[in-house]
Amino acid sequence: MKPRRIPDLDPGEMDDRQRALFEAIAGPRGGVVRGPFAIWLRRPELVEKANELGNHLRDATSLSKRLSELAILVTARFWGAGYEWYAHEGQAAAAGVAPEVIEAIRNGEAPRLDDPEAAIVYEVSREIYRSKEIPDETYRRGIEVLGQTRMIDLVAVLGFYTMVAMTLNAFNAPLPEGAADPFA
Repeated sequence: MKPRRIPDLDPGEMDDRQRALFEAIAGPRGGVVRGPFAIWLRRPELVEKANELGNHLRDATSLSKRLSELAILVTARFWGAGYEWYAHEGQAAAAGVAPEVIEAIRNGEAPRLDDPEAAIVYEVSREIYRSKEIPDETYRRGIEVLGQTRMIDLVAVLGFYTMVAMTLNAFNAPLPEGAADPFA
């Protein structure tokens, strides 16, 4: 395990704005602030906007929770972001992503996806990470299956969770105590 580069803020170190943001972020997360939010809390303007965008992408996009969580798992696997995987594996399962799909992605394998929407979400996600763009044929199928609005939301989810993964990896954010590295 790599040493953590940025320790969590001690409550005594927080200014009033950081304390208010901590409480706003911790509320829906069981009273704790971990992962990227613990890092971003040192930059109040950033954590405030990231939390707002994250809440929007989690609760208010045109993508179903199942499709969003599928895209997040592909992102976590691509970046090797263990904390991101840890935080979303259970959410993906609860949203209806099949255990064998989760396991295939965790193992870096292409999952068997019979649902056309899930299949195109996986393909778009994989392609954008592999080639840094969406090939024309994949884009055409994505528009055909998801429509323009959901394609825009999918790319936004991929971008946000890439930022999350990069933050986690850049600062060696640890997994919670007792959690196993999903990619070890």
